[in-house]
Amino acid sequence: MANKTVIITTLNEAWAAPNSIFDLFLESFRVGRQTCRFLNHLLVVALDQKAYDRCLSLHPHCYALTTDGIDFSGEALYMSTEYVKMMWRRIDFLRTVLKLGYNFIFTDADIMWFRDPFPHFLVDADFQIASEFYSGNSSDLNNLPNGGFVYVKSSTQTIEFYKFWYTSRQKHPGLHDQDVLTKIKHDPYITQNIGLHIKFLDTAYFGGFCVSIWFMEPVINRNYARGLEKVFVVAIENKGITAIILDGSTTLRVAASYIKRISPGVILLLTVEY
Repeated sequence: MANKTVIITTLNEAWAAPNSIFDLFLESFRVGRQTCRFLNHLLVVALDQKAYDRCLSLHPHCYALTTDGIDFSGEALYMSTEYVKMMWRRIDFLRTVLKLGYNFIFTDADIMWFRDPFPHFLVDADFQIASEFYSGNSSDLNNLPNGGFVYVKSSTQTIEFYKFWYTSRQKHPGLHDQDVLTKIKHDPYITQNIGLHIKFLDTAYFGGFCVSIWFMEPVINRNYARGLEKVFVVAIENKGITAIILDGSTTLRVAASYIKRISPGVILLLTVEY
């Protein structure tokens, strides 16, 4: 993009198989409102060779990020040793991106892009992150961060912050990046020494679908919202992720069509939880 901003996601073999979450992720850019243009600015960071090969078959901008002695190809169960290592490898890589002078949006591949997020970013923040809990105040450090969606501008402060975040893993062994951020976000070193102020994104715009519908009550037909929620939740709980992938194109197009009909800015992202 003109302001040296790149969109980044990570991918391993477990998520890269045909008819997988990666296909759904790319499709969301195509069916969303004015989001197709972002595909040219999307860098997919492949964590193993099979993910890299699969990426190249679907998308022109792929980068192979390997780590000596570590195999990230398999499904990394939440909080397993492999999962924690994968999350910290991601943080270290993102710090490198900042050092190269690029701003970035990091997005998990299970986040569906249905709208342009830029109009809803905070203009005065170098680091802004999605929230699992949002108090209504973007500066409230009691908000709970969600590392699956982050917008960061390259600056001396953000580079130093990512270094501090990465090295803090040594004080909190066994924890992944999001849990460590929760522990260090109150540290005065961040504001007083680094000079960075953490900002949190409003869950009314950046949040999981099942959470977001509660913020839409004033402007939508709730029965329709519950029906659409059911499409996601029932398929996930009763049939597994394969059911969503098999019906993924239909589901995404129904969701995107619906979102385009409601008031602008109600939802930007849907997270496929599984």
